[in-house]
Formats: sequence, C-alpha cells, structure tokens
Amino acid sequence: MDVGRNVGAQLQMDQAEADRRIAQAKAEERRAMAVAHEQEMKASVQEMRAKVVEAEAEVPKAMAAALREGKLGVMDYYNMQNVQSDTRMRDAIAGEGAPAPATEPAKK
Repeated sequence: MDVGRNVGAQLQMDQAEADRRIAQAKAEERRAMAVAHEQEMKASVQEMRAKVVEAEAEVPKAMAAALREGKLGVMDYYNMQNVQSDTRMRDAIAGEGAPAPATEPAKK
C-alpha cells in the first residue's frame, strides 16, 4: 500500500510542477507582450511629437506669407504676440509647467 501512495503522490507532485511551469510560461508571455506594447506606445508618442514639431515649423512660414500677402497686418501680429506672452505668463503663474522660451531675443 505504501508504494501505491508514493507513486500517486509523486504523480500529483509532477502534475503540479508541470501546471506551475505552464502558468509561469503564460505569465512570462503576458509580461513580454506588455513590454512590447509599451515600446510600441513609446514609439507612437515619439512619432506624434515629430508630427507636432513638423507642423509647428510651418507656422512661421505661414505667418510670413500672410504678412507678405497683406492678409495679416503688423498690428495684428503684435497683438497675437502679446496674447501669446500673456498666456505663457499665466501658465507660469498657475504652475502648469516651465514657461515657454520667448520667440524674440530679450532687449536690454
């Protein structure tokens, strides 16, 4: 009788060990998939940032074209710059991040 019990117990232990290994492999697979997904999201964020930078580079060109074509007056331009400066100042006071660098050099 003792021999039968030991064999049955050994089989149960082996089955438990196999189940543990399978569960561990599945958990590792899920972890690897999560890491891969995180890397994909980081790459996507970088791609979106590049598109934003590219779009922001077009703004000065469009502004210059509007000024040349007379669609934007000089006073309109200065008023817009004033609103942007005011917005940056309010953001800095509110603590919503570091103030953006000024587009024009500081005057002494």
